[in-house]
Amino acid sequence: MKETIIGEGGYVYKQETLLTVLKTSLFFANDGYSVYDCKGQLVFRVDSYGPDTRDKGEIVLMDAHGKCLLTVRRKRPSLHQRWEGFKGERSDGQKPFFSVRRSSIIGRSSVSVEVYNNPGEEYQIEGSFAQRCCTIFNAGKESVAEIRRKVDASTNVVLGKDVFSICLKPGFDGAFAMGLVLVLDQINGDETITEGAQVEPITGD
Repeated sequence: MKETIIGEGGYVYKQETLLTVLKTSLFFANDGYSVYDCKGQLVFRVDSYGPDTRDKGEIVLMDAHGKCLLTVRRKRPSLHQRWEGFKGERSDGQKPFFSVRRSSIIGRSSVSVEVYNNPGEEYQIEGSFAQRCCTIFNAGKESVAEIRRKVDASTNVVLGKDVFSICLKPGFDGAFAMGLVLVLDQINGDETITEGAQVEPITGD
């Protein structure tokens, strides 16, 4: 099964890869993101600071140089909370290449991802994104990516929810994974990590 590839395959890794996601909000929720690889190099970014004129239900994922890789947009009207993904910067009349739908379960990520024009490619996201602890499974129930709390390696202390990790399995496109993270963050924007929740430290990377 051929999985979705974005950006000419430049974000598909042969080995398991850990990316660090930093939310860079200044004044409003969900304002920006920076994503770094294990060497500290910027891989992706999302810039949407302040009250600009862009549709608030639309987010653009860019590479480190500002090139648009994909756009995620909330579908309206929609009976269920549904988001759609478009390759590159979305234009009028462009058809989406994937959609994300949330179930009715409150407080946990129970999300289905459908990829168009690629029969058999679908994903299920299970766990709690609000807790930064969820897994993306393919149609064969194999884990292709995991979202985890980030731990400071020097102090072994769990960092705040605005810094977290994406663990990519070999062959799964990092840009696609980050697009799904953007949708999850929007869906769960009003959820907060339970105060006093016990989270086990993650050893190493």
